[in-house]
This record gives sequence, C-alpha cells and structure tokens, in this order.
Amino acid sequence: MSNRDDAVAASPKWLRSYASIVLAVAMAATALVTLHRMTSGVDLSDIRRQALMLSPHAIFLAILATVASFVALGLYDVVASRSIAPGRVAWPTAALSGMAGYAFSNLLGFHLLTGGAIRFRTYSRSGLDAGEIGQIVLLTWFAIWLAFAVVVSMALIFDPAGIPLMDLIHPAADRLLGVAILLCLVLAFIRARSHASAISLFGWTIPLPQRNMILLQLLIGTFDIAASAATLYVLLPTDVSIGPALFLTVYATALVVGAISHVPGGVGVFEATIIAGLGLAGRADVLAALVVYRVIYYVLPFALAAVLLALFESRYFMSHLPAKLSAPIRSLKTMMPLVTSAVVFMSGVVLLLSGATPGIPARLETLEDILPLSLVESLHFLGSLLGLALLIVAYGLRRRLFYAWATSMVLLVLGAFASLVKGIDWEEALVLGATSLFLLMCRDAFYRRAPLDVSRVSWRWLGLTGVVVAATTWLGFFFYRDVKYSDELFWQFEWSGDATRFLRATIGLAIVVFFLAMYRAIHQSGGGKRRTKTEVQAEIAEIVTLSHDTQANIALLGDKEFLLSPSKTTFIMYGHAGNSLVSMGDPIGNPEEASELVWRLRETADKQAKRAVFYGVQPENLPLYLDMGYSLLKLGEVARVNLQTFDLDGNKSQEFRYADRRATREEIVFEIIPAVQVPSIMSELREVSDTWLKEKNGSEKGFSLGHFDPDYLARFDCAVMKQHGRIVAFGNIWRGGDVELSVDLMRYKSGVSNVLMDALFVRLFLYGKEQGYKWFNLGAAPLSGIPNHTLASRWSHVARLAFRYGDEFYNFGGLRAFKQKFSPVWTPHYLACPGGFQIPQVLLDINFLISGGFGRLISANNNRVPRQKSKAA
Repeated sequence: MSNRDDAVAASPKWLRSYASIVLAVAMAATALVTLHRMTSGVDLSDIRRQALMLSPHAIFLAILATVASFVALGLYDVVASRSIAPGRVAWPTAALSGMAGYAFSNLLGFHLLTGGAIRFRTYSRSGLDAGEIGQIVLLTWFAIWLAFAVVVSMALIFDPAGIPLMDLIHPAADRLLGVAILLCLVLAFIRARSHASAISLFGWTIPLPQRNMILLQLLIGTFDIAASAATLYVLLPTDVSIGPALFLTVYATALVVGAISHVPGGVGVFEATIIAGLGLAGRADVLAALVVYRVIYYVLPFALAAVLLALFESRYFMSHLPAKLSAPIRSLKTMMPLVTSAVVFMSGVVLLLSGATPGIPARLETLEDILPLSLVESLHFLGSLLGLALLIVAYGLRRRLFYAWATSMVLLVLGAFASLVKGIDWEEALVLGATSLFLLMCRDAFYRRAPLDVSRVSWRWLGLTGVVVAATTWLGFFFYRDVKYSDELFWQFEWSGDATRFLRATIGLAIVVFFLAMYRAIHQSGGGKRRTKTEVQAEIAEIVTLSHDTQANIALLGDKEFLLSPSKTTFIMYGHAGNSLVSMGDPIGNPEEASELVWRLRETADKQAKRAVFYGVQPENLPLYLDMGYSLLKLGEVARVNLQTFDLDGNKSQEFRYADRRATREEIVFEIIPAVQVPSIMSELREVSDTWLKEKNGSEKGFSLGHFDPDYLARFDCAVMKQHGRIVAFGNIWRGGDVELSVDLMRYKSGVSNVLMDALFVRLFLYGKEQGYKWFNLGAAPLSGIPNHTLASRWSHVARLAFRYGDEFYNFGGLRAFKQKFSPVWTPHYLACPGGFQIPQVLLDINFLISGGFGRLISANNNRVPRQKSKAA
C-alpha cells in the first residue's frame, strides 16, 4: 500500500561539507598572498644555495629531533589505548599505529580523516569497536591540544606580544585569556578522577583519562612540541637571535593555525605564520630552513613509512619478522590503499612542480641538438596534465580500485618518459619509477573492479586538488615574477621560453579543473537514475509464490537486482544508490541460506567500492548483521492483524460495523478481481490513481513501495470498491503463501465516503479470514516505537523528534493511530548499516531509492491517511 513503508529522510549537510573546503581554499589563498609579499626580492637560486650550505651537524640534529618527536607521537596512542582498552592492544601495535598515522596525516592534512582511518584499520584488527577507536582518537587529540593550550596560555601570560596577531590586542586582555585557558585546564584536571571518567559537552560524551594519565599525556605532548620545534630551530640561521621560549610559542601557534586551516600539512599557512611571527621576511636562508624542515619532518617519515609498508608486502620479509611485530605489522598493511593513494598524489605534485619551475639550461641545450622543439613543448604540457590526472586517480586508489591502479601505472610511466624528454629531469623520472615499482609490489591490495568514475570523486578531494594546482601556479609566478606578461607571450615557442611553457600549462590545468568540477556537479554520485524496469526471473517469481512473507512480492516490481543461492531456493534483492547497495529486507526463501547471501551482497558491494546496507530487516536476523560489525537503527514497527480473532461482534468492533453498514447503505460494493481480469479494468484503475496523486500533490515511490505499473499490477488479484458500477478505490493483493495477506498500492477517490478506507480494510480482513489466512499485514508505521529515554541513542532522540514534529512532511502520528485502531501486533524492523559518519549518507541513499530525493519526499504528502468520521453503530 502507499503508506506501507517510509524512506528515512536526513537533511543534507551541504553547508558543513563545503565550509571546510571553502575555509581551506581561503586560508591557502591568504597564505600564498602573504608569502608572496614576504618573499619579494628572494630568488630560487638563493634558496637552493642556502639549503646546500646547511651544515651536516644541523641536519643530523634535525633528524634526531624528528625521531624523538615521532617516538612521542607513538606514545600518544600507547597511553590512550591503555586508558580506553587496557590489555587489549599490544603496545607495538599502538606505537606503530600512532607513528604511521601521524607520518601520513602530517603530510596529507585532514588529521581526523587520514589518521582516524589508519587507526580504525589497525585497532579494529585488535577487536576494538568503532566507539572505542573513536575514544582513542579523541584522547590522542586531547593530549596534543592540551600541550598546545599549555604552551599558548603560558605565552599569553608572560609574553603576549610574541604571538602573531595577539599584539593587536591589549596585553591585559591577552593575559586574561591565558589565565582563562589555564583555569579550564585546571578544572578538567579536577574533574578527572583516579579512574577513567567522561564529561558531556553539547550532547557529546568526551572520555577523560585518569589524572595520572592526563599528566603523562601532558608531558608527552610538551616533549613532542619541543622536539618538533627543535627540528626547525636547529636549521635556522645562526644570526637569528630568537630565544627558545619565543620560538616555541610562535611554532605552536603556527601548528594550531595550520591545523585549523585544513590545508594539507598546513603548507603555506605554517610558513607564513612562522615568518610573520619571527619577523624574518625576505630572507632566503630562512626559506631554505623551512624547506629542509618540511623534507625532514614531513617527507622523510612519510617516505620511510611507505617503504616499510612496501617491504611488509614481501612474504619473505614477513616470514623473518619477530612474532611480537608480525601482528601489528599485519594490521598496518591494511593502510596500503591510503599510503599508495598518498604516494601517487605526491608523484602528481612532483610533475606539477616540474611544470611550474624552470628547466636546467645545460640539459635544455643538450636536448636542442637531439629533439625538435615541438616535441619538448608538447611533453612539457602533457607532463602537467599527467600530474593533474595522478591527483585525481589517487582518489580511486583509496577505494582499492583495480582500474585506478592500472591507470596510475600507465600515467607514471608516461610521466617518467615526459620528464626525461622535456628536460632530462632524471630525478623526477626516478621518483615516478620508484612509485610505479611501489605500486607493482602492492598489486594485491587493489581487487575491486568498479569503474573509475570522476563523478564519484568527493568535493573535498577536488578542493584539495584545486589547492595544489593553485599552490604550484603561485610557485610558477614566483619564479617568473620578473617576466613581463603579455598576450604575445602565450604564443612564443623557444628553447629558453620556460615562462611561456609554464603559462600554457597553467591555462590548460585551469581549464581541465574547471571542467572536472562542472562534470562532478552535473553528474552527482549521491543519487543517479533509478534502475530501469527489468524482467523478473522465473526462479524469483517461484520463490515469492512459496514465501510466507508478503513483503517478498515487492521483488516483482522489476526495479531491483538479485543474488540467488546455488540451490536457487533463496534470493536477496537490492538496489543501487550513491555509494550503497541497499537490500530490501532480509533474504527470501530458505533461512539456512540467508547468511551466505548476506555476505555475498557485502562482498559484491566491496568489489564495487560501495557499502552494503540492509533496509527493513526483522528481529530474528539481527545477530547476523551484528556479526558483520554493523550498527542497527530502529526504523519503526510493522502492524499485523490477527485474522483468526477478528470479527464484527462486540463493543470493540463498533467502528468497523458502522463503516461496513454505512458503505452498504451508500451502495459501495467490495469485489476481488482475479489477476487475469485486471488488465480489463486497468484504465479505471489508472483514473483512480491519477486522481489520487493529483489530490495529494504526490509522486510515485519505488523500491520498498509499489507504483502504478500495468505489468506489475497485472501479476496480482485486485481488491476494488465500486459505487454505481464505477471503481472508487482499489488495492493490489499480496499473498504470503496461505499464512499472510496484505495490500501494496492502495488508492481511492476522495469525497466518495467518509468510511471508504475503513470499509475496504474491514472487507479485506473478512475476506482473508474466510480464505483461511492467519494474518493481515498493514505495513510499517515509520519511527513508531522508538525508545523515549534520556539514555537512549542519538538516533532515538532524532527519530522521536521527527515523529513528534514531522507531521508537516509525513503523517507519522496519524499513520500509527490509523493502524492502531485495528488492534494489531506490532513488530520492530531495523536498518543494518556501517556506523559512524556513514549513517547520514546511508539514509540519503535509501531516501533516494524510495522517494527519488529529499525534495520529493517533503513535497509529497501522499502517505497521509484520510481523516474519517466515525459513529457508533
């Protein structure tokens, strides 16, 4: 029936999704402009010369400080895991997870996304659930920001003028702010107990470790900041007369600003804050120190982690590892897709940087005697486009796509060839060749055969790509700032025309990025088209006929795909929406084959780089989905009327007797039309349906709800109500063997009778009882029966609010009340899906399948039950 089930609506969080992208782009642009002004008068050759002049002693000390910092980063996770899950995570696993996580997230940015993904993969192997892993991530961040807060608050109290931008505020206000921060830290310490506890803030439960753990995390965090700051401090020129205390303050502030910006690695933002805070603008030696610091503290740990993971792929290497290390390393191997994605992304950055910087004159002179200029110009332009392609394809590697892996291999080989031909840039070719070798070693990690579709690249990733292109473009203009740009410059082709080659490549990149964004906007992956109608297999129809569950009949709608068991006695039906494969209910058929089909659907989704979602599952099958590690959300309750006890006698049936007798007086006749005769009345049914849709300002649903389709309706007997020989209401009858009866598509003409729908249900109940059926399925009442308790889940609180105040969009309360008057037996049904931040997208995908999108759901009130008058008999 049309009010049978409901698509679960969830408001799209566009503002939050795009806010971080806009913030990152805006702060990156601001940083680039600031850096451009601060580096005026500085030449690239000066920066290169100053970098080469750095003493080996300073570089050794910087590497030693980096090692110390990463030891502290590993200790964050060791302490946090022992506080949240004592005795369940081996310390090597926690330490390796922490160090590897920060090696990747420091370079790539989006710490909670990249670092959180790495920790989820490693800690889940140790038996921790998503909630415990989330608490560990929160505690590690708590430790870092605790150390930041202590350093910044002490600086505000004792030297507020040393913090960038804070000198614009009155010193008394700065000191007051510092005292306030310290007081908050003291209160948090007092709130903590000798055992682990938690605080609630804005509805979030934040775990607090024991007091001794807080002190230990504070010591680790302070040591980490001091060690990482020392990495840069020892590289600064000796004539920079800045005390360690002031430098530590500015350094901590730069890290905080870089983290807030969401720019990967804080590139540009960190450097601009350091230069401005220390007053060192216009110095090539300072810029050289910052570049070398980036290489030592960011690039080297990342490269080391990537090489180690590549070695971990070697069976020989794994077979010779100590037993204590083999388990955590196997957990770390799950990070391979993320690492390869980052390595390929950085290879794309290398090509973009190569296209934006001048070639080496001696090498170009060598090429001038060997190759035509047109070939060099073409491959320079192609090299930049290949770099951009690697940035995009890297997204597919994160999702374990085989075609992304194969495409990356081709792009890397072409990029290495282009680097050699356009300028004998053997260094870049070596990097790209090493990356391709690394990918070759990791081939087994990419098994999903889903297509490589640009429309599925996230806006966040496109935003990151745009930031990288903008940064390399700024770098090019920095190198060629003495060039006088004009229209003629674009069309100049000469061996010394590095600036013209850069300009053409930049314009080409801008055009490609623009069209990529347009293509992504037009081909949104969140929905897509509903599956076109297909012929239902004979095996499926036979299983439906034998099933005692009337919901099985929705398989005959022709808008789903199926997985059949080897015996062809059980199937599971599903649809595609966004990144989800959504099952409609549990498997239909032999219960012993249900588990196999559920796992097959999940495997199918995994191969397509999607998630498997199970919508409308029954309580008896919940252990199966819990074993998969899924979260369960209660969708509502299904109402079933016991036909064996239903009759029109007694006081409890007064309303039903009245509806039945009044329908008789109004010459409304109930009739069952056999399926073979339904095509002959299809035009009348169409008229009733169109009138109903127009009056309700509604639209057809799908997936879990039938829609008006002549072929679909012709499969079923049809219950009709006629007045003066004309059909005024109808419903196609679903049969569940000889056990259960129901209706799917129920529509009527308004204004015929106030008791029309009540009378139709009463006649259907009596018909089912006469035919020997035990139950009549009234369908679901969405969001009914949700727990109302302060300790219930967040989903329960949201669902309760929707049930109470959502009548403007969907008649939740009215639908429940309409079904309740038939005194049904209520049975809960659930949604089983991956938990955490995936739940909102899952709800949107399901809503698309059923209603065609959120806008169509709220504009269609076609699930409202008729408000009918009732009188005593």
